[in-house]
Amino acid sequence: MSTYTNAVPGPEDITRRELPNGIVVLVRENFNANSVVITGSVDAGSLFDPDDTEGLAAFTSASLMRGTLNRDFATIHEMLEGNGASLSASSGIHTAGFSGKSLAEDLPMLLDLLADVLRNPAFPERQVERLRGEFVTGLKIREQDTRYRAGRAFRELAYPTEHPYRRAADGTIDSISRIRRQELIDFHRQHFGPQRMLIAIVGAVETEEAIHLVDRCFGDWANHTQPAAPILVDIPVLDSIRTETVVLPGKSQADLILGLPGPSRFVEDWEAAHLANHVLGVFGMFGRIGREVREKRGMAYYSFSRLDGGMGPGAWRVAAGVNPANVERTVETILSEIMRITQELVTPEELADSQANITGRLPLQLETNEGVAGSILTMERYKLGMDYLQRYAERINAITAEDVLAAAQRYLRPDGYALAIAGPEVSQNGNEMA
Repeated sequence: MSTYTNAVPGPEDITRRELPNGIVVLVRENFNANSVVITGSVDAGSLFDPDDTEGLAAFTSASLMRGTLNRDFATIHEMLEGNGASLSASSGIHTAGFSGKSLAEDLPMLLDLLADVLRNPAFPERQVERLRGEFVTGLKIREQDTRYRAGRAFRELAYPTEHPYRRAADGTIDSISRIRRQELIDFHRQHFGPQRMLIAIVGAVETEEAIHLVDRCFGDWANHTQPAAPILVDIPVLDSIRTETVVLPGKSQADLILGLPGPSRFVEDWEAAHLANHVLGVFGMFGRIGREVREKRGMAYYSFSRLDGGMGPGAWRVAAGVNPANVERTVETILSEIMRITQELVTPEELADSQANITGRLPLQLETNEGVAGSILTMERYKLGMDYLQRYAERINAITAEDVLAAAQRYLRPDGYALAIAGPEVSQNGNEMA
């Protein structure tokens, strides 16, 4: 048993073990509280959706907790509630994720239930139809949401037709309505398996015991049909301005998203790009953009920038919610700030403040078992090394203003971007049309 300290997690207290079937188990002990957290992923995200069946991965993952070959819906949730535990499954672009929490003595139950959910889902007809109704209802609501519609239009502008990042990961009303139960069964049978599966366990459990429990529940899992992850096609640089306006009558607000495909988490200058984005639209009241668009000019209800990163070229984008009359001026101001950060060095004060803010958030992130487990999973997924968190402050503080400028110039283009706007129809003079 190791002694838990408040030290930043590293190779001294994180154990990494790969099981013979390909599952990577990551464990960190913490006996400060009698609880344990699990989180992880399986290679079964929307990347694997067929071209004409958007949302299949999301529908499949959402169905996992609805009943297995061994336990029905009520039994699963009675087990969790009766033990004060939680367990959930979801889907992203690259992976299907899972997370759970329980008292330490209930970890065998939690892992056994997780294994049943991941390996033996029954996709009961009644639950599938109920879930379909929930999906369709949610999509119908989002069809009238200006922010959601702007986001969908942005993806379609920014990414090539054949690229999976262009798709609606949660599906469309039409695609979800067409998915049949057998397609869920087939998707699970083909894509859920141990290869490249990750599971992190943090809490009041001895390392070898945790690994033994995972091996007991998953060690005999095999799936020889599980494919390799698709290779993402190269994305051409956006060398022109692409725009689309989605008209939603009766809305009082317009939402806009302006940006382009950015770097993946694997590139060497990720931290520099992250810091550039922090200055641009995160720090304080949402950085330079928040200060200029919202605070000084009062043109937006919200305005910020975000750099997705991840396994592939996630978007680097600016989002704003504005009065429809302010759309044009807001876009002009955003472009002015993007141009400035690609042409001028950030000030010493901006650099130091952003570095302090970014590194200062790390201890807060690591205060909970959930935060530690998520961080460990990130280090493994992006091959950062188990000492990454210990080197993090040094790496961030070593970034120079020149590094920030170079990253901004490499990834941002004030003359080539996608701009999606969703809101009421606006006349040439900026007034909403009746």
